[in-house]
Amino acid sequence: MSICGLDFGTSNTTLGTIERTAPVLAALEAAQTAIPSAIFYEADGGVRIGRRAVEAYVEGVPGRLLRSLKSVLGTSLIDETTRLGRERVSFRDVIANYLGAVKRRAEQATDRELRHVVHGRPVHFVDNAPDADRKAEETLRTIAKGIGFEDVTFQFEPIAAALDYERQITSEEVALIADIGGGTSDFSIVRLGPERHGKADRAADILANDGVRVGGTDFDCQLSLGVVMPLFGFGSAMKREGLDVPSSYFHDLATWSSINRMYEPRVLADIRQVRQEAAEPELLERLIRVIHEQRGHTLAMEVEDAKIALSEQSRAVIPLAWVEPELNAVVSQGDLVSHTKQLATRVSARIKNCLTQAGLSADAIDAVFLTGGSVKLAHVRKAIAKAVPTGRIVEGDIFGAVGKGLTLEALRRYGPR
Repeated sequence: MSICGLDFGTSNTTLGTIERTAPVLAALEAAQTAIPSAIFYEADGGVRIGRRAVEAYVEGVPGRLLRSLKSVLGTSLIDETTRLGRERVSFRDVIANYLGAVKRRAEQATDRELRHVVHGRPVHFVDNAPDADRKAEETLRTIAKGIGFEDVTFQFEPIAAALDYERQITSEEVALIADIGGGTSDFSIVRLGPERHGKADRAADILANDGVRVGGTDFDCQLSLGVVMPLFGFGSAMKREGLDVPSSYFHDLATWSSINRMYEPRVLADIRQVRQEAAEPELLERLIRVIHEQRGHTLAMEVEDAKIALSEQSRAVIPLAWVEPELNAVVSQGDLVSHTKQLATRVSARIKNCLTQAGLSADAIDAVFLTGGSVKLAHVRKAIAKAVPTGRIVEGDIFGAVGKGLTLEALRRYGPR
């Protein structure tokens, strides 16, 4: 069949096809079905995606790495360009290059041409901005058609996860689906059951949808600003009394989708000027080294690794000796919670909105199905559980549930082709 479900995530991407009547995720990189949403443009013109893109950057191959590509949808960045060597390339083309490569790999792995796709999307690409949200979906639809899909439709990512979860239950229940991904946190309250699974129209079973533009990359950003960026001058004073070093550099450097802005020639010149007027110029010297060597993504990766480590251990070390001998940052679970507590609160607040929208009390939720990489953060899970304390916690396929559910939806919409 030429149908598929495509989960283009902020951090990872999967693509599923139907084998007999079951969804199967395609191997997109060796035996791996989930690959990083990353693309690396080599200086000599070559292009790598996924793990090979990240590896090229880490190994120091000349070129430019871009990650968290989905984050630019719905923002002004989608209409901007980024410098790749001597040329500038639009972010629309960057996303198209990445998704086009994913499609070709899936077609090679499955030995079929893929023409009909159900694309995943967050409940809100952009919070409280319906026009920007519609524009983001339309941009993604145009890109999908541009890379060769004939039919392109969309499904909310938490609804897709619900369809995957429904395959494993044996009785009817009301479930809260929590998809805490790299860029957004999305929730749906859905009535599920084995007898409902084969229904053609599930609109009446969807009781509520809501979401917020908060995800794993936001936790990375806040942890970086709280623990790492002060080592590079964030929050430090200028010689002129009452002034601090401009904060915009550090926010861009701590935000995956904005890191490449820091590599524009004028930015380095500006920071060198700021260093001359800074009360602690040695901190700015560290920042200059990161920018001069274009190692912003290295910082972001090390912060992300520390965040992931803290889901299982009490402390982690962010190694920074490559910036300055013996320099590192020690971060604890307490640091992670204190710097990102507000984000966790914003995530759990959306559950209350969903319950209100569905006209249900918290104790009406039978199960809470968790998917998305950020559900591994202990304080995020705790915040979700606190919002629906009687719901049974079920952890799904962290990186594959949405892709499988989108594929099931593609089978329902397009049928065998």
